[in-house]
Amino acid sequence: MDPRSENPADFRLRWSGQTDIGKVRKNNEDSFLGVQFDAGEVRLLGKTGDAPLDTADMAFAVSDGMGGAMAGEFASRIAVEKITRLLPRAFRQSASGMNAGFPDVLAELFVQIHRALLFLGESYEECSGMGATLSLCWFTPGWMYFAHIGDSRIYYLPAFGEMKQVSEDDTYVGWLRRNGKLNEREARDHPRKNVLQKALGAGHQFADPQVGAVGYEKGDTFVLCTDGVIDGLFDNGIADCVRAPEPGATALDPAPRLVKAALECSGRDNTTAVVVEVL
Repeated sequence: MDPRSENPADFRLRWSGQTDIGKVRKNNEDSFLGVQFDAGEVRLLGKTGDAPLDTADMAFAVSDGMGGAMAGEFASRIAVEKITRLLPRAFRQSASGMNAGFPDVLAELFVQIHRALLFLGESYEECSGMGATLSLCWFTPGWMYFAHIGDSRIYYLPAFGEMKQVSEDDTYVGWLRRNGKLNEREARDHPRKNVLQKALGAGHQFADPQVGAVGYEKGDTFVLCTDGVIDGLFDNGIADCVRAPEPGATALDPAPRLVKAALECSGRDNTTAVVVEVL
């Protein structure tokens, strides 16, 4: 079934988000955000909630900052400011029957965040080298549009079928794994697994995000997470934690459940997750 044929009023999202400093780091450079927006305004969402997609779109993101104690916080503030300006404009175009140009809107959003981080890094000594990963999911009725750069991840868990990693890790190790030269365990243990080839800011000349779309149906789930989750859990562990949690963990919402499980297995890095369920 084409998800675009569904009545927009039939789609509802339930979300949860959680971030933790971990067991080793002295500060938390991770951040996450959720926003609901229409043609006129943007509203920040809380850590948990649910809402329909009939009159407003929603977007969720995770970011892992680098190069300074406040990098992640700066990245999220800049992202919110740019989302506030760009996404309502695209919503107005879509509502008017115009081609909203989702790839162009998301690419421009990332370029503007990239330029802002570069400006801060060049203007303030304490921000020198500042950069960030960013994985963003924009939900409209029946479609999730995404943009990604870095080694945070976006996973798609269809109601029926295996979990898929939607985003591509912007690392050499990620390239090796995608091309079948490393398995998941070998990639996790590789000494260069955290060396980024792309990021926002951090002295990179260009921002070249991966942009795409996923059609979804009721019962599907999306997971956005930073590398702290990945350091603690294999892919099947992430899927199990979301779909079939241990009996003692069912009292927690999915994102806090993921973060807790990852911390129990590792905790060497800041750990952040956002889980979005289609109802």
